[in-house]
Amino acid sequence: MQSRIILVTACTLLLAACASTPTAPVADSAPAHDNLDATLWVQTSAEYRAVMIGAYASARLQLEAGLADPCWDALPRGERSNDPCDLPPAIIADADETAIDNTGFQAQRIRDGQGFVYGNWLAWVEQRRSRALPGALAFFRYAAGRGVSVYFITNRDAPQELAATADNLRRLGFPIAEDASNLLLRGDPRAPARTKGERRRWVGERHRVLLMLGDNLGDFLDGIDGDVYARTVLTEQNGFRWGRQWFMLPNPTYGSWEAAAIADCDDTPTACKRAALRYD
Repeated sequence: MQSRIILVTACTLLLAACASTPTAPVADSAPAHDNLDATLWVQTSAEYRAVMIGAYASARLQLEAGLADPCWDALPRGERSNDPCDLPPAIIADADETAIDNTGFQAQRIRDGQGFVYGNWLAWVEQRRSRALPGALAFFRYAAGRGVSVYFITNRDAPQELAATADNLRRLGFPIAEDASNLLLRGDPRAPARTKGERRRWVGERHRVLLMLGDNLGDFLDGIDGDVYARTVLTEQNGFRWGRQWFMLPNPTYGSWEAAAIADCDDTPTACKRAALRYD
């Protein structure tokens, strides 16, 4: 019990730094929050930092391999209808938990004992407080310096989140065009489908795609909303791409993996969801 109190207290002190208002000391009876350990791991662990730095270092090596092969193409099967050979090179990346860190928002949820509330998320986006993740900024700046177009395809919503997202990324030093044309949010008029596949196709019409980077299976493929087994099959079917053309970054705080694990629960019962998430 004592070790749990120490962990919760340490985490609260750390996460409270991201909060806009001071919080009271945590009592022994502080309620549990399902996202506590995951957020603490991302914010504090050397292991997380090491994985991120290593992934981006490997991506840099593969970027060079892709540049050397004029027909190298990372788009998934079915998302290209043109010949990629000799098209100008590009990379496609997610933003949240791939390039930028939103654990400050997760910390607010833990502090307030809340689940995800979209209005609170919009307020976080407007604050422009997301930080660059380890290894990310150096990698994307290196790619841009090698003449590779960098596209961020994110499921933040257009148009309401576009200006703040572009500003946040630009202030951190990420290569964002002045008109934010390399930032494709959900609902972008160039490719308005809610899934990311149509936006990847839009990039593929103009570029051969050297690499794709993300923290969620949907950053690489559409049709990922099946159960745990179906998602595992999709991952295995594309096994030759992982670590070569596709780079998955760790995100234990949220993602489509949660929906797969709690597929048998409806929208309300917390007990069912918690039991499903403990399934082995």
